[in-house]
Amino acid sequence: MRHIPFFRWVLTAGLMLFACSAALYAIKSDPEPPSTRQIDLAVVDEKADGTCRVRWSDPYEEKTREGPYHCDAGRSDILKAPNYADSRGYGWASGFMFTEGPDRGDLYDFEAVSEEDLTTSDALLLPGVLLILIGLVGGNLRALPRVLGVEARLVRRATRLAEASGWAAEDYARAVDAVRDAGRHGSLDAAPDPELVRSLWVLREAGPQTHRAAADARDLANRLRPLLEEAAPAAGLRNRLQAGPAARADAEAAVTELRRLLADAERHGLRERFAQASVDLLRGQDTDRTALAAETDFERDPDAYRRLLESLAPLETAARPEPIRRRRRRR
Repeated sequence: MRHIPFFRWVLTAGLMLFACSAALYAIKSDPEPPSTRQIDLAVVDEKADGTCRVRWSDPYEEKTREGPYHCDAGRSDILKAPNYADSRGYGWASGFMFTEGPDRGDLYDFEAVSEEDLTTSDALLLPGVLLILIGLVGGNLRALPRVLGVEARLVRRATRLAEASGWAAEDYARAVDAVRDAGRHGSLDAAPDPELVRSLWVLREAGPQTHRAAADARDLANRLRPLLEEAAPAAGLRNRLQAGPAARADAEAAVTELRRLLADAERHGLRERFAQASVDLLRGQDTDRTALAAETDFERDPDAYRRLLESLAPLETAARPEPIRRRRRRR
């Protein structure tokens, strides 16, 4: 399914609204405060929310004017009709009148000016900030599991590859150790030791490619082990949150190297080679059949067994990779 960058578009829309709001604030003229003076107002009609209709005397046009206004709804009830001592039954309020400019004689309504300002740049700023927050938080929450999931799967693949390489190296080391132990108590002279013949038969049947596979497996396991330890914070969200900044940086570098090693292993089919080497080296577990096959093969070509034994001399303990914590192996 194709990924739809929903939160990216939300973030883009929020940034556009924020930019428009900032532009309006920048280009909006900031004139000097208007010249006004306080006057008395006769409240002709008033509602509970403060919306009212007032009358005032305009000295510039020398007449009484009437118009809408926002009265202070919280002022004392004594100043409101019919409690206010006005023979006409009007209430009282205080307001400001322009004394200069084209609006001279008009009322300066603070509430109306505030509402007008809110419907312009502020009306763009609030949803813009909200969309930016949604885009940032939602995008990161959406991307975090996806990124962690990819890294966690990669770490699991690398762990399985390390297990397979460790098994192959250990199986080969175990086969060489079996030859060493048998060589201490027997030989291939006049009376060949059956256990030594059987141990050599296992390595002979596995072939020289198994030796090369075991060497590659040992090298790869030793390279994967420290990388898997460093990549531990990338194996899950809890590990990442518990790790510090330095550990997370090391984990990212380790994941990059693990990705390269996995690509090389897949390109060369190392996991399949390791699995096949383990299978070939485990053939000697059926003692009766292996002993019969080994005896027959030894009688056919005893010199090949002697050469193989000489190639393993001196019989030293085969190198094993450093231990890797892994699941119990099934056979």
